[in-house]
This record gives sequence, C-alpha cells and structure tokens, in this order.
Amino acid sequence: MVDQFLRQPKERVLAPAAVLLGRSVHPTLLTLLAFGLGVAAAGSLWLGWTGAGLALWLLNRVIDGLDGTVARMAQLQSDWGGYLDILLDTVVYALIPLSLVLAAPSSAAWLALAALLAAYYINSVSWAYLAALLEKRQAGARARGEMTSVTMPTGLIEGTETVVFFTLFIVLSSWLVALYWTMAALVVVTTLQRLVWAAGALRKAA
Repeated sequence: MVDQFLRQPKERVLAPAAVLLGRSVHPTLLTLLAFGLGVAAAGSLWLGWTGAGLALWLLNRVIDGLDGTVARMAQLQSDWGGYLDILLDTVVYALIPLSLVLAAPSSAAWLALAALLAAYYINSVSWAYLAALLEKRQAGARARGEMTSVTMPTGLIEGTETVVFFTLFIVLSSWLVALYWTMAALVVVTTLQRLVWAAGALRKAA
C-alpha cells in the first residue's frame, strides 16, 4: 500500500552504503547474504531464540533492500538478479511463519499458518502472472518508470506491510494465530484488488 511512496526515501537512506560498497561487492552476493540471514532468522526462531531471530530478520530486510540500490548505482542491474531476489524473498517469507509454528505447535497455529501460506501462494501467482503479461505488452516496470525488475501493482499488503506483520509475528508471538488470520484476510483483499486492477490494466495494454 505504501511501497510506491517509500522506494525513493529508502534509496536515499541506503545510497551512502551503496556508494561505499561500489563495485567491490556484487549485488548478487548481497542477495545471497540476505537469504542466508533470513534462513538463520528462521532457524533461530524455531529454536526459540527470539532476540537473535528478530535481529537477523531485520538485518535480512536491510541487506535485501541494499542489493537493489547497489545494482542501480553500480549499473549492475540484471533480470537474473531481480528474479533471484524475488525467489529467495519468497522462500524466507515461507520459512519465518513456519519456524514460529514449529517453535510452539498447536492445531490452531497450524491451521492459521495454512491459511496464511495459501493466501500468499494465490496472491503471488496473481501478481507474478499479471506482471509477466504486462511486460509482454511493454506496459511493465520500464514503461511505468518503476525501480523494480517487474511491475508490482499496488495493493493493501505489499513489501512494507509484510515486514511490519512479520516483525509483529516475532515480537507478539502470543498473538500469532490472530495475526496470521488477519494477514491472510488482508492478503486475500489484496488479491481481489489486483484482480480488479488487472481487468482494467490488461484492457488498456491490449
């Protein structure tokens, strides 16, 4: 919902670190480092190390944002880099909520997790296939002047909201079931928003 407004401020905040790294650190290396931190965060949360899990999760998000900034400033952007970044992010987004349920399993928690991951799965297919169609019609990220590799139609739950929810999952684990159901419901709303958006956008791009 707010990603489009935060991309430029985030770029400015991360620019000094990106300049410092320059071409000495390839953005793909940062993508892999962020993934490693995300997996470590999930492992820590599974073991009940909440503080370490939270710190690793937040560091994962910072490094994940930095790889794109480095790529743009060093003119090292690539389709492969964008693809790998989204794929590994999706893995981390699955591992974090799973690890929290594994740390404190219950029937209610497993059911809420299933609902959350199902909502995410459907939403991911909805925007990814839509993005592919728009790129095919030359109406994607480049045509829109977006900073992402592929266009990401706006919705109620985007990257920023996901970071907020996942952080709440970690720090308010006693509310985990309610938080999972709440995010699942909001992701379903997001999918419906994008469905409505697609009905108009695809006609315009035809």
